[in-house]
Formats: sequence, C-alpha cells, structure tokens
Amino acid sequence: MDVQRHPLSGVTVVSLEQAVAAPYATRQLADLGARVIKVERPGEGDFARRYDTTVHGHSSYFVWLNRSKESLTLNLKDPRGREILHRLLAGADVFVQNLAPGAAGRLGLGTDDLARRHPRLIPCTVSGYGTSGPWADRKAYDLLVQCQTGLVSLTGTPEETARTGVSVADIAAGMYAYSGVLTALYTRATAGTVHPVEVSLFEALAEWMGQPAYYTRYGGSQPPRLGTRHATIAPYGTYRTADGREVLFSIQNEREWTALCTEFLGRPELTDDPRFATGSARVTHREELDAVIAERFARSDADELLEDLEAVGIACAGVNDVAAFLGHPVLAARDRWREVAVPGATVEALLPPADLAGLPPRMDPVPAVGEHTESILGDLGHSPADIAALRADAVV
Repeated sequence: MDVQRHPLSGVTVVSLEQAVAAPYATRQLADLGARVIKVERPGEGDFARRYDTTVHGHSSYFVWLNRSKESLTLNLKDPRGREILHRLLAGADVFVQNLAPGAAGRLGLGTDDLARRHPRLIPCTVSGYGTSGPWADRKAYDLLVQCQTGLVSLTGTPEETARTGVSVADIAAGMYAYSGVLTALYTRATAGTVHPVEVSLFEALAEWMGQPAYYTRYGGSQPPRLGTRHATIAPYGTYRTADGREVLFSIQNEREWTALCTEFLGRPELTDDPRFATGSARVTHREELDAVIAERFARSDADELLEDLEAVGIACAGVNDVAAFLGHPVLAARDRWREVAVPGATVEALLPPADLAGLPPRMDPVPAVGEHTESILGDLGHSPADIAALRADAVV
C-alpha cells in the first residue's frame, strides 16, 4: 500500500503511553498514516502488554490498541534516555502522554517545558481528573471514573449496579484526545499557532453523561436502572419470546406506536389509551405496558417476532453474544475484517469505522517491545556500538 495516500503521512507522533486512553488516541492517528513512535520501558514495556495472553500469547487490549506503531525502549530516568527523547521530539509534530500525575513535569516534559524547548510541538496530556484542581494528583482508572461520574448508578438492574462491559471512560478520553490533536494540527497548519491539548477521563465521560445530568438536574430525580429497558423511552428494551430467547425493539415516535398497537399487538384501542397515548405516559405506565407486550411475545418464537416487527417498520434485533457479533453478516458483507500481524502470528482486525473514500486505512503490525529501537536510534545517528553500550547500561 502506498503510504503517501494516507491523510497524516508525514506527521510524527511520539507517545509516552500505557493502558488504554492514550494508546487508543495514537492508534487512530496511526490508522490515518501518522508515524507513531511508542516509547516503552526497557524489558517490560507498556504494562497493558500483560493484561492477558489470549491473542496468540499477547494481550487482547494491547493488540487492539497498538497496531501500526513503532516501539522504542528508553529508560527516562537516565539523562541519556531523556536526551534521546528530546532529539525525537525536536523532529516530531505531536507528543502524547498519559503518565501518572506529576510524572511528566518531573521528567521535564510538562507543557510549559515543551513549549520552551520545542515550540512547534503539539503536546497532548491525558489525565484522570485534569492537571489542575483538587483531584489533579489522584490516579484514575476506567471503573473509578465510571463510579465518579455516576454512570455505574445508571447501569444494571434495580437491585444491583454494574460496570459497562467495555472501558468507556478510557475510550471517551481517547476519542477526545484524537479529535483534539487533529484540531490542533489543523490550527497549526492554517493559523501557525500551537495549542496544547488536554483531556481527562473524568471530563470526557462527564460529557457522555449529559442527558442523565439534564434529566436529574431539572427533573428532580435521576433515571432509574432498568437493565435493558430505556429509562426515559417506553417501550424500548428486551422481552422474552416463546422459545426462551430475547428480542429488543424500540418505539421512537407516535407513528411507530400506532403501528405497534394496530399491526403487531392487534390492540388498536391502545393507541389513544390515556395511559399510553404519549411518550411520557408510556414511561409512567411502563409496567402495565410491559405486561401487554410480554403477553404478545409469549405467543411467538423469536424469529417470527423479528419478522413481524420488521414488517411493520419497527426497529428490532436479537441479543447477540460476542461470538455472534464476530460472525455478524453486516461485517462480512461489508468486508470489514483485515489481517494484522502480531509477533509470531496474525489476527483479524476490524477496519476503523470512519471510511474516507479512496483512502484505505493503515493496518500495519503490532510491535514487539523495543522492536524498532535500533532503527530509530540509527536514524538519530547512533552507531551499532553506541546502541550496544546503551543496551548494556539499560538505557534502551
């Protein structure tokens, strides 16, 4: 594949990253063709490499987040390691880090330090609760942030809360870091100004909490936990079918409500029943409505119900497990899978969701720890003897 076709060809990103949020941001930059140099600890590397060993001996998290990157090992506690990093930053466009609170500043890599030494460089900081304020020094992991933003209080059943099944705080922060870096690159290119980017996990997920926040502030109570039911729309959720499966469907407007009553439930009189005539009324009388729907679902198997709902124009779906998702006909028919190399094997990886017509994404290998150390140091002018000496001193 011709790398010059990638939109970010020529952009160099240096990252001091670990876990999920920052690696997710930089992987998306790599998907667009940016050169991403991932700086890791000598020997062990990013600790996410050891989260599990399920993907041909590699971590599922690491394989997901780190394709198309180069891995350079550096001991940044050694002045020689820090000097190598600054030589890289002198030729880079973006620096992304999600180190522990205060660590970047102690290494001389704070935003103000970088602005003085590398004025064209765009620094991007991913933190837990922000770099200022009363919680600036606190560590933050995904589930801690789910708890602090109130998300966990909305997730689960009336009897028990639950975490979401994926790392939503990390993913949210990674998405905003990615879009923030793209915006900063655009602004530098068009206006000639450099704007550092800062994203916190807490504030990223706080943005995603917008709807329940408004509902709670102005409604006087927060949305209830209802499992797969929607807290503020009814009917919207899963119902059990005669063959013991679950089918989800959603009513979004009055046209669909009328079709559900007349053509699916066979109960046209419910259309204007005061208990159900408006969206708010249906939420208020959810239990009565659920009983009507449950009776209809108990008379048919899942496949028949799905056909009947689709026939009257109501959005519906069976409830897949992950194995069923992997074999989804939409992914197969739209050719969304690609092979990506990992050390010693290959894996199937999904294409990035944003398609740019005529610009295929980059889908290069996931690196081994320090795989590119010699080539990167060689490009900086280090001889094989220099590199051997740095290795002997545990600098790289």
